[in-house]
Amino acid sequence: MEQKIKAIADIRGPVLVFGGVYSNLQALEAIYKKAKELNIVANHIICTGDIVAYCAQPVECINFIKDWGIHCIAGNVEINLYQGDDDCGCNFSDGGSCDTYSRQWFPYLKSKITADDLIWMENLPHYLTFNYAGKKVFVLHGAYPNTSEFIFKSTPWEVKQNIFEATNADVIIAGHCGIPFSDAQHDKLWLNAGVIGMPANDGTPKVWYALLDDENEKLSFKICELDYDFETAAQMMEGKPLPQTYKETLKTGIWDNCEILPEKESKEQGVNLIPI
Repeated sequence: MEQKIKAIADIRGPVLVFGGVYSNLQALEAIYKKAKELNIVANHIICTGDIVAYCAQPVECINFIKDWGIHCIAGNVEINLYQGDDDCGCNFSDGGSCDTYSRQWFPYLKSKITADDLIWMENLPHYLTFNYAGKKVFVLHGAYPNTSEFIFKSTPWEVKQNIFEATNADVIIAGHCGIPFSDAQHDKLWLNAGVIGMPANDGTPKVWYALLDDENEKLSFKICELDYDFETAAQMMEGKPLPQTYKETLKTGIWDNCEILPEKESKEQGVNLIPI
């Protein structure tokens, strides 16, 4: 698969980053409202992919993102949809919970999205690059060059360092793993903004995004919590061929399983995250 890297114009001023909408229209509406409150314009907003996935309103979310006009990359879900694959491409263990659930929500997506939606997804870049506060920033979904690879806070720095070297980046902005974090070493910063479509396995229904700032030409960031109408998002999943355990996760903030998590993150299930 061709790796599509899009260079965008250098950005000055605050930047809002979010990912993992996961077909959760109510969360998307909330992050849009937050951006308006912060006076952050569309070309200062970045989505790290997986616009569609587990929840009930994929088409509505696609149309919302299109109309908003923000910078957006393709996540593994978008890539596998336009390639005509039968699953999300996360290489879940056969017969595990994540594998079983993906066989429910992925066909639901395929039944809802249109040919025009697939063309739009195919035209999304896989990566973005731009300069910010004197740093070269590289935006990816999971990793590079493997979009569906999971990178966590506990992932060895050597793995991250290899990606910094491959992308020639000072700052990497990522998504995919579902849990926000930052990791800085050797004057490099890996920043995962978290996702807005599902809680971060911390026992609360809140979701997460990140804010960057370049005041005094120095890069700073915050990882922020976001409240939204999770009750409606859960209700919208009722009666649809979607994993109902994900409906409960929207309300409880606890993942049904920790299959994808390293030992450290698995042990932190239910531990309330604190904004950074």
